[in-house]
Amino acid sequence: MQLKETLTVAVDALRANKMRAVLTSIGVIIGSASIVLVVTVALTSRKYVISQIEAVGSNLVWAEMIKTPDKEQPLSHRLTLADMTALKETIPGVVAAAGIADMPMTVVVEGRARPVSLIGVTDGYQQIRRLVILRGRYFDEGDMETHGKVCLITQDLALRVFGADNPIGRSIRMGELTFTVIGVFRERVATFGLTELQKESVLIPHPLMKYYTGQDVLNVLYAQASSPEDVGTLARQMTRLLKSQHPPEAEALTIVLLVIACIALLISGIGIMNIMLVTVRERTREIGIRKAIGAPRTDIMGQFLIEAFLISGGGAVIGVLIGIAIPVGVQQVLPGNLRVPISPASVIVAFMVSCVTGLFFGWLPANQAAKLDPVESLRYE
Repeated sequence: MQLKETLTVAVDALRANKMRAVLTSIGVIIGSASIVLVVTVALTSRKYVISQIEAVGSNLVWAEMIKTPDKEQPLSHRLTLADMTALKETIPGVVAAAGIADMPMTVVVEGRARPVSLIGVTDGYQQIRRLVILRGRYFDEGDMETHGKVCLITQDLALRVFGADNPIGRSIRMGELTFTVIGVFRERVATFGLTELQKESVLIPHPLMKYYTGQDVLNVLYAQASSPEDVGTLARQMTRLLKSQHPPEAEALTIVLLVIACIALLISGIGIMNIMLVTVRERTREIGIRKAIGAPRTDIMGQFLIEAFLISGGGAVIGVLIGIAIPVGVQQVLPGNLRVPISPASVIVAFMVSCVTGLFFGWLPANQAAKLDPVESLRYE
């Protein structure tokens, strides 16, 4: 009965100030809806990105040479063909491995110069990247073993320098070497220059890169696992291998983590605390009367905590419903192959975090109300 009475008093107090309660809960509504929406967007983006990555090359782990503009990295820090060989020979889960070295270059065709990205590729590159060959062919074993002066060019570059003519068998010059075009290609899925492949790129056998760089090194090392479940294990094994082959200060892998900050909930929590402090001041005489007729300290504190919980919990329910309704509505206008998943965990977390926020920030006003002296409270005007 005591809990029921406390709950009734708390509800009546909120009804007496409906507009204040609604305005206070808006922050909680925004915060809880944001949690559901952020997780939903993250899951949808993750699903889309994974599909794009798998189209480029699935189950991939890669190590990249991080170039610093202010200083030249020592050779001991650079990725090498020995790293690629060790990767294939010592890690059993590697299905394929390949490396690339790239640099800016100028292509000269019939006296016309064009800036391009020159990329030297090793065996296994096509197996990993799965480039679409539009004309001609890809490198064969003979091209790699004999260091043949042959190349493949991107579709954009072919159109730029050869127009509507067939580029297969035509010659292009890069530096002091002249190459024969044996193929035209494009990426399976456009990466918009975010990988080593740019709109106007030229692929050559990796051994020929030494003519330009003077070093037999790699900028990027790719490894392919047999399944998505093996990617994590392969990444750890690859990290250990590279650390054992290079000085500790050489950085090869970068991990990017996404952190979600619930700023709206923090602001709404502070708002709840401020409103509850005002409420305590306004109801000082009421608190004094209740304490004078024997209401214990726990009842007074419980009443104000329940009010804070009702504000935050009610806001959380509305926010979660909005967070669910928006993706359901958006799904109706999206293509059929792109689904918008709603995480049950995000709904539970949003509700719990919102309620805990309300109770946490409501504790100070509730504690202040419970500590009021009944005599002084009765004198308050």
